[in-house]
Amino acid sequence: MIWIWAGFILFVLALLALDLGVFHRAAHVVSMREALGWSAVWIAFGLAFMVFVYFGYEDHWLGLGAVPDAVDGRINDGASAALKYLTGYLVEKSLSVDNVFVIATLFGALAVPAIYQHRVLFWGILGALLMRGVMIAIGANLIGRYHWVLYIFGSLLLVTAAKMLVSREHGDPSQGAFVRWARRLFPIADGFHGERFFVRNGSGRGKLMLTPLALALVLVEATDVIFAVDSIPAIFAITADPFLVFTSNVFAILGLRSLYFALAGLVARFRYLKVSLAVILAIVGLKMLMAEPLQAALGSALNLYLLVLVLVVLAGGVLASLRTRAAD
Repeated sequence: MIWIWAGFILFVLALLALDLGVFHRAAHVVSMREALGWSAVWIAFGLAFMVFVYFGYEDHWLGLGAVPDAVDGRINDGASAALKYLTGYLVEKSLSVDNVFVIATLFGALAVPAIYQHRVLFWGILGALLMRGVMIAIGANLIGRYHWVLYIFGSLLLVTAAKMLVSREHGDPSQGAFVRWARRLFPIADGFHGERFFVRNGSGRGKLMLTPLALALVLVEATDVIFAVDSIPAIFAITADPFLVFTSNVFAILGLRSLYFALAGLVARFRYLKVSLAVILAIVGLKMLMAEPLQAALGSALNLYLLVLVLVVLAGGVLASLRTRAAD
């Protein structure tokens, strides 16, 4: 099993190295066309990996699917593993859209030049992958030991969904307590210094200072931790298999940069998208709290119904937004 994990991590690192070292080596403003193209590439990678999941779990390569899934108590075969992966990927991908709202607000508040935004998002997502890996390992271990943790996660998702419905706007992250604390603790340089995250005050061995670009990076990492508190419990409603949880999270996050550049200027047009995300969180939370009766009623088709329901809710939010905009 360790070789599957090692191979996947090396594969992801190779993709990231190609992304930053080859395709985005020179800083530039990412156009809408380029962002849409890269979004298609990352989505293609995410969907293609489902084929690997199917055959890997069907034939139990190197121990994949060798133990029962703690969520439903069943051994994952190829079909069930692929369905859980796809549902988890879709849920995580849709929830990452809300992260785009916050990142757009953050970059606007800090006046981060468009030419440097890709670099911040690249390192921010790399840090997010490491943090989510730790959180997933802890969550999977807790669920494996204490099944009742799922009820806590389900309740948390319902509370988060209610807060999303009540709160209409995101606050300005650059004015939060975290930023005030960071400014007191670390000296912040005036103005941007190219792509650098650190500069020295004066010449030679002057005082090391954070640049506003570094502050933006720290805030991107902090916001991802906050969103991970919502999104990781959401996928644990679908599966507790660590490999399925981690891989679906990784592919959803890898496309977040291109998704940001594709949607940052359009998010305001989809006024009902946030409502759709809140409904999805509520559905997933209810599925966690009512897993046993739903499993008894729907059997192995439960995750298929969940996948279809998530797709319908997302499509409904987009269509309602477009119809309202056309009416305006």
